[in-house]
Amino acid sequence: MISTILTAIFVVFAFIVLFSGIFTVKQQTAAVLERFGKFQRISNSGLHFKVPVFDQISGRINLKVQQLDVLVETKTKDDVFVKLKISVQFQVISTRIYDAFYKLENSHDQITSYVFDVVRAEVPKMKLDDVFERKDDIAIAVKRELNEAMEEYGYDIIKTLVTDIDPDVQVKAAMNRINASEREKVAAEYEAEAERIKIVAKARAEAESKRLQGQGIADQRREIARGLEESVDVLNNVGINSQEASALIVVTQHYDTLQSLGEETQSNLILLPNSPQTGSDMLNNMIASFTASNQIGEAMKKENAAREKKRKEKEERKKRDQLPPQLPGEQEEGDYESPQ
Repeated sequence: MISTILTAIFVVFAFIVLFSGIFTVKQQTAAVLERFGKFQRISNSGLHFKVPVFDQISGRINLKVQQLDVLVETKTKDDVFVKLKISVQFQVISTRIYDAFYKLENSHDQITSYVFDVVRAEVPKMKLDDVFERKDDIAIAVKRELNEAMEEYGYDIIKTLVTDIDPDVQVKAAMNRINASEREKVAAEYEAEAERIKIVAKARAEAESKRLQGQGIADQRREIARGLEESVDVLNNVGINSQEASALIVVTQHYDTLQSLGEETQSNLILLPNSPQTGSDMLNNMIASFTASNQIGEAMKKENAAREKKRKEKEERKKRDQLPPQLPGEQEEGDYESPQ
């Protein structure tokens, strides 16, 4: 009975020891084995065996690409405090797992320290606007410095990114006001230009309207004059002179106007004076006007003729004064007489 129990205990212990010597490692992971506290080997992904009791798994290393976000607060060259978020993507070099496990206690703290050092050395050289424009230069400087430092510890810096730039709240408010003012200025310029275009277009339209209106009035008066001329010619053919014909036409138009006003029942227009003597007075006034205009025209013609005569005499005297004096016996070119 006792032997059976001991045998069972031995079998169980054997199974425990056997299974304790078997272990697995996940994909993209490496296990570090130690024997009595001393490095033994590195096991990659898969099923592995170790000496029970003597060999121990000291730790496991993640071989995947990892990302560490670092928030750094610093000051720019123009004394503006700004917070930068730096994202560092790194990976353990598969051939240097020993260095990554034994040389560096905490990789995240080490990377954070170098990021702080580089950012606080680069950003104070730039103004705030340059920080936004040259954020790629900051990321490249961080990657270069980290690669030189972390390669010694078995880490490869794949990429660094400046994912956020956050200035002080008051600075952001001032920048927003500046941006809003600039946009309002541009909007005011466009509105002023649109208003100018409308004013110019309106002025051009009014000018064109006035021109067409003037042209229409001129055409209308030209046709009226042509009609009057034809009427005068017709009246002249029947023995009525021009003055009488013109007076007759005006009187006829006067009575035609009175007739057209009488046809408008809703009109409030009153024509004054409106007596039978009005037509006779108009005719007499027109004849007197025509006579006066003829006299004025004749006087102006005589005055212009006198002025033209004086001008020609003055030019002749000026030409004679400019001729050189002739010596006695000299004969002008036009005075030569041919011998008989």
